Amino acid sequence: MPAAQESPRPTACLVLADGTIFYGFGFGATGETVAELCFNTAMTGYQEIMTDPSYAGQIVTFTFPHIGNTGVTDEDEEAQQAVAAGMVVKWDPTEPSNWRATGELTAWMARQGRIGIGGLDTRRLTRAIRQQGAPHVALAHDPDGNFDLDRLLAKARGWKGLVGLDLAKDVTCAQSYHWNEMRWAWPQGYQPQTAPVHKVVAIDFGAKRNILRCLASAGCDVTVLPATATAEEVLALNPDGVFLSNGPGDPAATGDYAVPMIKQVLDADLPVFGICLGHQMLALALGARTIKMNHGHHGANHPVKNRDTGKVEITSMNHGFTVDSQTLPAGVVETHVSLFDGSNCGIRLADRPVFSVQYHPEASPGPQDSYYLFERFADAMAARKVPA
Repeated sequence: MPAAQESPRPTACLVLADGTIFYGFGFGATGETVAELCFNTAMTGYQEIMTDPSYAGQIVTFTFPHIGNTGVTDEDEEAQQAVAAGMVVKWDPTEPSNWRATGELTAWMARQGRIGIGGLDTRRLTRAIRQQGAPHVALAHDPDGNFDLDRLLAKARGWKGLVGLDLAKDVTCAQSYHWNEMRWAWPQGYQPQTAPVHKVVAIDFGAKRNILRCLASAGCDVTVLPATATAEEVLALNPDGVFLSNGPGDPAATGDYAVPMIKQVLDADLPVFGICLGHQMLALALGARTIKMNHGHHGANHPVKNRDTGKVEITSMNHGFTVDSQTLPAGVVETHVSLFDGSNCGIRLADRPVFSVQYHPEASPGPQDSYYLFERFADAMAARKVPA
């Protein structure tokens, strides 16, 4: 009778602040990290998700099991390096099978200094997040399988969380720069915008590259400024419009310095367009409030109703805070709502070209359901140039 085979020793563990422990097999970097745990329902785009600055301070559980099967490529990165703290998957990443792949996910994760854990029951984990809220967790990867569970639990319980945390300063650009690269197109790839017609200042709270590409494709000459830019610095560039980017952390914390700037920009009567954290920043500047969600919205398949047109858009989302629609002041119109939970997904001023959305139109959900927002922004800037 053959001898019983021993199960391989786990090389990674995920410790939740409530004491629950998940064991699996580590890949990528070794070590430990502490963050908030969320789940993402997208079936594609794991590299874009890991490099999205909005995921700072978060570990991502992927509900789709085939993570890593298309490999990695530099063209799909939304920032210079990975920002999400870690990755949780059902199955260990496989060898890539895609003509665009230039490398494999496990090696990429190691280069990026990010920890991955595979072999977990991601359905159970996702249910726990939905029912109990996004937990604080510690993720550890040790090839020898040695874990100090008491210390990891203490680290998870001691992490202060995202409420009150300004992370935009950690992911914003160090200095201003110019952007002219447009959206990817077959067969040329990324091409420069050579005939822009609108000058746009983009405030970088953690901007994704594809947002800037969409602005360039809409005819914009884009100058990106750090999150801490003042209204004087913005207006000194004489822009035709101002864009407020996505980003991580608590909008109320970032709003301490961003809201005064936005209010002065609004006083200058410029077209303003915001996405994600930029949407929340705009809402705060207009007098609304933001609140922390139970588990947030993270995925590429979120239905949102456009209340102006009655149409339903399939959107990509990534946010753990939301604008409290009950606090929107007079003159601010709620334009979009989530069909999952009724939460706010868009606003506009009733009498001026100032608008924003909670979701990510640049992420190709639908896949083109929401590109009209960039065209609307360009049209607003064009209309402002026409003499009355």
